[in-house]
Amino acid sequence: MRAQVLDNLRQAIIERQFAPGQRLIERELVELTGVSRTSVREALRELAAEGLVTAVPNKGTVVASVSAEEARQLYEVRSALEALAGRLFVQNASQAQRTALVRAFQRIERLAAKDAPVLAAKDAFYDVLFEGGGNDALRTVVAGLHARVSLLRWLSLSVPGRPTESLGELRAIVDAVLADDADAAARACSRHVEQAGRVGLQALAEQNGA
Repeated sequence: MRAQVLDNLRQAIIERQFAPGQRLIERELVELTGVSRTSVREALRELAAEGLVTAVPNKGTVVASVSAEEARQLYEVRSALEALAGRLFVQNASQAQRTALVRAFQRIERLAAKDAPVLAAKDAFYDVLFEGGGNDALRTVVAGLHARVSLLRWLSLSVPGRPTESLGELRAIVDAVLADDADAAARACSRHVEQAGRVGLQALAEQNGA
């Protein structure tokens, strides 16, 4: 039941049934969903971890918001940093970590074949990528950026055809790693972020009626 509540609230945010900046009141969500306050609180904690809601002092939990310009800048930074992550992985990752990256990608493939949500599996893929790169500072910075563009990541993957494109871009990263080509891995990581940003910003503009 908690997972169902989480999915319903997440979808409501993505589809703008809850507007950016809107306060989410636990009592109203309990009435809306028909579940306990505990279940609602757990769902809100998970949404906060995903970057879809945020706690604001003296206001409570509100739907997270990001402007198109802020998102564009964040994707520019992500592109550069994740290119570095791909390069460092090729240079520093152990054989076990390379195998783990392949398995993480294969999990994304299986989920995509079932038309199931893949964002959590993509996060696991990135966890392996950043761990193998061996740069904790880079990992921390990019994790923060991911949270700030969480809504756009969901929007991007909801666009018809984007999951298939994303899968091909991730496959290019894995192929570069297996070829031990640091330059190709950097290019593939950068391209994946750039394409995701392009689609996410287009989806956001359409949602805003631009």
